[in-house]
Amino acid sequence: MIKHITNIPLEKLTSILEFAKLLGRQSDFEEIVRLVIHRAASLVDADVTSIVMINPQTDHTIKTIMRDNNRVEQKRFHVLQSSVVGWVHQNKNTFISNNLKKDDRFRKGLFKDCTVHSALCLPFLSGGIHIGFLLLFRDRITDQFKESDAETLEYYAALCAAFLDKSQKIGTYFEANIPDSVLLSKYQSSGLLGKSQPFIHLLKAVESAARCDVRVLLEGRSGTGKELIAHAIHQNSERHDKPFVAVDCGAIPENLVESELFGHAKGAFTGAAADRKGLFEAANFGTLFIDEIENLPLLLQAKLLRVVQEGEFRPVGSTRARKVDVRIIAASSNALRQIVKAGRFREDLFYRLYVYPIRVPTLAERQEDIPLLASEFLKKFAAQQKKNAVRFDRQMLHFIKNYAWDGNVRELENFVERMVTLVPEKKEEISHELLPKEYVEDYKKIGHDGQSSEVRPLEEELADTEKGIIERALVRNHWNQSKAARQLKISERTMRYKINKLGLHRPRS
Repeated sequence: MIKHITNIPLEKLTSILEFAKLLGRQSDFEEIVRLVIHRAASLVDADVTSIVMINPQTDHTIKTIMRDNNRVEQKRFHVLQSSVVGWVHQNKNTFISNNLKKDDRFRKGLFKDCTVHSALCLPFLSGGIHIGFLLLFRDRITDQFKESDAETLEYYAALCAAFLDKSQKIGTYFEANIPDSVLLSKYQSSGLLGKSQPFIHLLKAVESAARCDVRVLLEGRSGTGKELIAHAIHQNSERHDKPFVAVDCGAIPENLVESELFGHAKGAFTGAAADRKGLFEAANFGTLFIDEIENLPLLLQAKLLRVVQEGEFRPVGSTRARKVDVRIIAASSNALRQIVKAGRFREDLFYRLYVYPIRVPTLAERQEDIPLLASEFLKKFAAQQKKNAVRFDRQMLHFIKNYAWDGNVRELENFVERMVTLVPEKKEEISHELLPKEYVEDYKKIGHDGQSSEVRPLEEELADTEKGIIERALVRNHWNQSKAARQLKISERTMRYKINKLGLHRPRS
């Protein structure tokens, strides 16, 4: 068996070739750029990665169109980027340096305040012309880039250049971006709610992943909704009419994980009174969502690798292999690449799973979405508990928006459910006075005068007031639009128009 082609390890070469197939299925330029950045960072374990493209309208203006990780302060990053990219552009060669502060290719003292130690930069060439650059940094003194890293990325950049050479698309990065309202509406039915830019970027990745029947790796803090995202990918994929099966590796005792995933034969161990199918068989032709995959024991990682590579597995106690066709969506609450470095996760399996990476933002990163999420949770739990609550008072809403939800969307949802439980049955407004004792101190620190701290445009205030009046009328009349319209002395046609305009939805029972 061939171990290497040149100096590139086989698992990295396989990853690059698999990535080429993935890019061939992409049509969205922004998503191509995102994928190129993430795969490059994983191939050489970079701390900061960015893609700089040349404006096709000017042939020389450069712009960072995407950057992964913001450890480098913006002003210093600009100096680093301009200098390194400028050197590559002028010399038409790969740049590698493991001591930028003492690199004599640049003016002495240029990088004296920079924390970055190593840099690697390669051009994207199309027809012998530079169309852009791949720029990677490490801020660790003891962990430097190697020549083999440069060689790996030279092959990688050559492959990616053809997909990035879309002049009309590149040109849009020198114009303003427009939010995709159609995308927001489509995924609202899947329970994915929001309107912030980080959320829109997430939905674009979800949409692209749904179109490609490849493995997906979701990385995000606990409570960010990774299972909901995995289900949305499945529901919008070609496998939507086949099973979606979810398993949490962190919730199953280690001695039962193998049987849970792969099943067991009768008599395989004490208590195995009959053959039992595992989750891989249950998900055959569909999708298996493996949450907290970093908790999978090393011995089982080898068995999972076989399923990924060969599409077959062997149940516990069985001598016969079974074939399966399963799409794997894996999820981790921690950066899986760092777990690989710590020796707790197989590198070859990591590259097999890291086909379509999606980072799920925390709730703090999408603060703009908090009021919308809280409102939807309120509708949901008020309907379940048969309460009349339809809104939060201003102070409560201010607290909800500014509280540090360390448990992310899950914590916010649990909080709203608890508040609905506490509010009196007939009361329409959830008051800040109902806050449980453990939140009172944070409430005082955050400040509760939402009215004076946040001045909004008159149109927004009027729209919120109108929405509250119409929603309360609908709730009082059990969402009978005709009765609610008569009560408010407006026509049924006006009522329907207002409901659509204000985005009102009857809670699901």
